[in-house]
Amino acid sequence: MISGAIRDIAIIFVALEILILNALLIVLVWQVWRLVKMIQTEVKPIIQDTQETVGTVRGTADFVSANVVEPVVKTSSKLAGWRRTASVLRSEVQATVAQVNPSARKRTGTSSPPPPTP
Repeated sequence: MISGAIRDIAIIFVALEILILNALLIVLVWQVWRLVKMIQTEVKPIIQDTQETVGTVRGTADFVSANVVEPVVKTSSKLAGWRRTASVLRSEVQATVAQVNPSARKRTGTSSPPPPTP
């Protein structure tokens, strides 16, 4: 008799627990559905706006690279080449003048070695 009553109470307890778990499962499914809807309505537009912004930034970077950076690099490299050419030519001219006319060292700005002391 007592074991039958305990069994009946356990069955009732398990049935109530199943009802509560089913209710919680329904609430969980409903929350997941709301999350999916929120992602569709709020996150998708944010992702699309972000993709548009990235496209704009990429276009701006390409424009700046083509219209600002490349001309500056080309101009700088040409100036560096011209400077080096002028430097080499100047040193060649000075060396040639020094070989042809040793007294021209003073005029070209190079110093002559001091005369030997007796």
